[in-house]
Amino acid sequence: MFKEFKEFALRGNVIDMAVGIIIGAAFGTIVKSLVSDILMPPIGLLLGNVDFSNLFLTLKDGTTAGPYATLADAQAASAVTVNYGIFFNTVISFFIIALCVFLLIKSINKLKRTEEKPPAEPTTKQCPYCFSSISIKATRCANCTSEIK
Repeated sequence: MFKEFKEFALRGNVIDMAVGIIIGAAFGTIVKSLVSDILMPPIGLLLGNVDFSNLFLTLKDGTTAGPYATLADAQAASAVTVNYGIFFNTVISFFIIALCVFLLIKSINKLKRTEEKPPAEPTTKQCPYCFSSISIKATRCANCTSEIK
């Protein structure tokens, strides 16, 4: 059983998939930071100093009564909240990752199209009488001198 698992794990596709998952997770972390640390602060500033990570709706007060100034305060008080600001950041992160994946697939497909060259036109044909290879333009076989139609 261990031998079969070793054969499976050491296949090229499995290792490639594992590397892809690791790089994808790292890329997701970078995109999350891009959205929350670089994109959302200027957008929040344009919308009137809104911090999207602190946008939440309190469904039930916690141990101390609200209102809560920040999401961290609400979570510290064990309040039940709907964190729509964090959800908004996550949706933007998803769209950025989806755009990057789309561009990656588009470029890979473009590379595949340039690599796939049409087959070359044949330059020889086979004589139907002696089965030797002759020029495609030949009207008579050079080996058996038969006339080719």
